[in-house]
Amino acid sequence: MSTPEDRFRVVAFFEAISYLLLLGVAMPLKYGFDYPMAVTVVGAIHGGLFVLYMLVVVYMIFAAGWRFQKVFLAGIASIIPFGPFIFDKRLVGDSKASTIAEQK
Repeated sequence: MSTPEDRFRVVAFFEAISYLLLLGVAMPLKYGFDYPMAVTVVGAIHGGLFVLYMLVVVYMIFAAGWRFQKVFLAGIASIIPFGPFIFDKRLVGDSKASTIAEQK
C-alpha cells in the first residue's frame, strides 16, 4: 500500500463487501428469518466503513489530486451494489493510462 490509490482501493474493497453482506445476508436474515441482530451488527460495521470510505475519498482530493468528477463518481459508486468494484476497475485503468503517458 504505497500509493494513495492503493489505500483507497483497500478501503473501497472492504466497504463494498460490507454493503453486499448487508444487502445479501443480513437483510434476508432480518426479514426472512426474523433475526434483526444481523442488520444491527453488519449495519454498524458497514456504517463505519462507509464513513471511512468517504474520508478516504476526501483524502484523495489532496493526496492524488482528484477532481470533482472523480470524487462525485466515487460517492455514487458507494451507494450502488458492486459500484466500488466498477469504480476501482475504472480507477486502475486511469492510473495505468497516466503511468504509461508519464513514461513516454
